[in-house]
Amino acid sequence: MQTQSEIGYNSKIEGDVVVTTVDAALNWFRKNSVWPMPMGLACCAIELMAVGASRFDISRFGSEVMRFSPRQADCMIVAGTVTYKMALSVRRIWDQMPEPKWCIAMGACASTGGMYRSYAVLQGVDKIIPVDIYVSGCPPRPESVLDALMKLQNKISKQPVIENLTISHLKKEAA
Repeated sequence: MQTQSEIGYNSKIEGDVVVTTVDAALNWFRKNSVWPMPMGLACCAIELMAVGASRFDISRFGSEVMRFSPRQADCMIVAGTVTYKMALSVRRIWDQMPEPKWCIAMGACASTGGMYRSYAVLQGVDKIIPVDIYVSGCPPRPESVLDALMKLQNKISKQPVIENLTISHLKKEAA
């Protein structure tokens, strides 16, 4: 039995419509184009470089554009030991990043200070900036960083966008 395919108007295809919300569309854009800023402070930065290499291919998740300018990034990956001397710089760079922004603490040192219980080491980057995802390990494997990125994408996809834009707009008008 042979079927004839129609050329031109097809009533079965013509009416298909994609229905979504503005929040869902904007979050889809955001989660698939997270531009990380690598804050490599110690040995975890070597593993962070491996994540960007072809073997692990962070570009599958829309994050191949590593930005070294905080004004062009929306996710800071803190990789390594944060000393008190560097803490002010990390905070300043975080403040220069535009909203919305996220943070991944990569490794034991960035998450909790690691094995360094010293007067010179900050016991977790969450003391100075909000952290969204923690990656365990010393240093963590590249697969762990990719897993953290997928968890961050899942978190981004569930955030309200319009409500936050309205609230921030009202705050600016009141000021």
